[in-house]
Amino acid sequence: MIVCDFCKYFRQDGQCHLGLKIPKSMGCREFDPSLEQFCSEPGDFVSHAQIVQMATFFGMKGSELKKVNLMALREESARSSM
Repeated sequence: MIVCDFCKYFRQDGQCHLGLKIPKSMGCREFDPSLEQFCSEPGDFVSHAQIVQMATFFGMKGSELKKVNLMALREESARSSM
């Protein structure tokens, strides 16, 4: 598993949309997480803690984990305002 598997910029052909080299570790300076990459069905999303726990399980840390946390908090906030 690589960090790209959870990024908006990762294409189906296995390349980065931004033209970056695919990293071998769970780190990328341009990482932009996508909820769809964590939950294939929108109804599977329970809370931001669930997503952060998944990201930690997959080995994310540092700035990548912070970006996942922010993305999940935004999603939780958007769903609670509906």
